[in-house]
Amino acid sequence: MKALTSLTVLGLLTFNLSASPAAAAGSIAYLGPAGSWTHQACLDLYGDKDLVPLTRDELFKSYTDGKVERACVPVTTSVVGVTPYLDAVLDLPNVTIVAEYPKMLGYSLLARPGTKREDIKEVLAHPVAFEEVKPWVDREMPNVRRTDAASGGAAAQTVANSLTLDKASFGPKVGASVYSLVSLVDGIEEGPHNVTRWWVLGRDMPAPTGNDKTSLLLDTSDDKFGASLAALTGAGVQVLTVYERPSKKTLDTHRYLIEVAGHAKQGKLTEFLEKNSEFRVLGSYPRYSKPSR
Repeated sequence: MKALTSLTVLGLLTFNLSASPAAAAGSIAYLGPAGSWTHQACLDLYGDKDLVPLTRDELFKSYTDGKVERACVPVTTSVVGVTPYLDAVLDLPNVTIVAEYPKMLGYSLLARPGTKREDIKEVLAHPVAFEEVKPWVDREMPNVRRTDAASGGAAAQTVANSLTLDKASFGPKVGASVYSLVSLVDGIEEGPHNVTRWWVLGRDMPAPTGNDKTSLLLDTSDDKFGASLAALTGAGVQVLTVYERPSKKTLDTHRYLIEVAGHAKQGKLTEFLEKNSEFRVLGSYPRYSKPSR
């Protein structure tokens, strides 16, 4: 089973903003600075109230220490599969995923006012963003230097602070309003092939809705994984996606993120988990089937 089958699942969903997770009391952390795609995801879900931009390390520490109520993290994309943040979530000793949010991305080319496309000698973006806009850049800006940034927000911030008009960034259009930039091109590489999914980490597992997904973590040796997966499917649990991650212990052991249909506190999945404690529940949350634009 291939990890990218999750994108088939994402492509089937219909995102309904009225069904999005309600903001709990307390702050909601996202990967900053402002103007990143994770900032945009939080704006989509919660509006601009109580949002806190943090660095990667600050975000995970603040969530672990209970200093923020929720944290929003991108975990998978249709272009590169898992993001660098997925393993960091799996490393957390205690975590509760309370929501997922798939979004179809359309990048904007942001620059300082007065910049023309022919002026641009350097573009900045997150490495994943460069993978997603690569066909467009190869075709439209083949000779422009490409520089990695920590996020779309960081890229836009660097452009805004530049003393010249020869830099631009790729990221969400919200970066233009945050940093007083202008968008030279919108909707770059927008399409079902370009989807990112975020997890919202919270405190309390949402109640069953009848259309839920559960994320399970299994840490096991390679020769035992097949039997564990067979036991799960044999119990009548529908497996949606499997991601294989390094165990950070030995070459022949791995961590498996297994996403299944259903809620951990309901039906066949509950019965299975009661008998198979080696499966760790990371969260059960409403299942979305179509990326939001």
